Formats: sequence, C-alpha cells, structure tokens
Amino acid sequence: MQLTDATWTDVRDADADVAFLPVGSTEQHGPHAPLGTDAMSAAEIAARAADAAADDPLVAPVVPVGIAEEHRQFDGTLWVSEDTFRAYVRETIESLAHHGVEYVVVVNGHGGNTAAVREVCARVTRDGTAYAVPFTWFDTVDDDLLDGLGHGGPVETSVVAAIDSDLVHADRFDEAAAGAGDGFGDWIAGVNVAYDFSEFAESGNVGDPSAASAERGEAVLDDAAEKLLALVDGIKQRSV
Repeated sequence: MQLTDATWTDVRDADADVAFLPVGSTEQHGPHAPLGTDAMSAAEIAARAADAAADDPLVAPVVPVGIAEEHRQFDGTLWVSEDTFRAYVRETIESLAHHGVEYVVVVNGHGGNTAAVREVCARVTRDGTAYAVPFTWFDTVDDDLLDGLGHGGPVETSVVAAIDSDLVHADRFDEAAAGAGDGFGDWIAGVNVAYDFSEFAESGNVGDPSAASAERGEAVLDDAAEKLLALVDGIKQRSV
C-alpha cells in the first residue's frame, strides 16, 4: 500500500506490521542518466516488493535528498548534512512506528547514505521504537547482474531504462564514456585522497553505460525486490 495513495482509514484498516521507507539522492549520474536515479530505484524496488508480498506492507514516500555533497560540482545535485539526514529518517521511522508498524526496512538507493542508514536503524531498534533494518539494493543483488555497476554505469542506467526509458539519453553514451572515471576515487598508498567526484570523473559517471538495457534493468529490479522480501521474512522469523 502506497501511503501517498491511501486514505488514513485505509491505513488503519490494513493494520500493517511492515513498512518500506525508500531513501535515495538527487545527484548527477553522468550526462545520460537522471538526477533522480537513486531515489527512483529505491522507490521502484520497494513498490515491486510490496506488490509481490503475501501481506500488504506500507510503502512510505521516498526521501529524495540524501548525503551527496561529493557531487556538488555538478549542476542540479542536492544534498543535506549527515545530521539532517539521520534525523529525518529516524523521525520518519518513529512516525511509522507510532501507527503500529513493527518492522521498517529502509530501502536505500545511494551509497553515500549507507553508513547513516545503518546507524539510524540500529538506534531505533535498540531504543525499542521498531525493528528497523537497512537494505542497500546493490549490496544484495546477485553478482552476475551487477557487472560494471559503477556510478551511472550500465547497471544503474539499465534500472532507469526499465523504470522509464525516456529518462535515458542513449545519444550521450559516448560523452559519458569519454569522461568516465576508472573507479571510485584517487588512491595513494591505499588511501582515497579525493573527496569529490569531479576529481576523478569528468563526466560524473564511473563506467561506460553503453551496455545498458531495459531487460537487464528488469532483472536487477526483480532480483532486488525478491531479496527485500526474503529480508522481511528473515527478520520476522528472527524476532519470534
């Protein structure tokens, strides 16, 4: 059940014990993929998992702005501080718990949010507010589907293509590949000395997106949704 589509009485009558809270980012993903890539991937995975679930989990509206200052040199990127992000996510979980939700999975689509999401989930679980767990989709999907993940690479571009192909600019793939970074960061003696993406990726992306396809994106999204449902089953069994 999408909270934004439901009435308050719908939610009351559903009496759901599980909620998905998608969190993402509004940040550049190269010249070819949209700023909303991370937010839309998290929201789509949460929606697919909810549709496939035997019960009817609540799906909260996506948190679209995350911890993304490392992309600040690229126009359109938005970010908040870690403290602001943690507080927003924590208080959103608390409001879900207020309405009787026992289990909250924070469905994360942005690597920069990962540490903060885990910290928040640990805190609200230890406090007894709810059993909250983080789910960063690209940490769970089968390895064979993640070849060339990168940032704005073929995997994320495929995911966007599966959600809305009109948002992918295939005519800019060459531009993206020409300015792509070889990896995440600038490493010296095992230390990443680059704080911002512009230091190692001129076009903003890591990886050549030209191998992207909507079919590949569908496979990634379906696998992620399956893993999300397996996580829910697992934490319910664990808490018995």
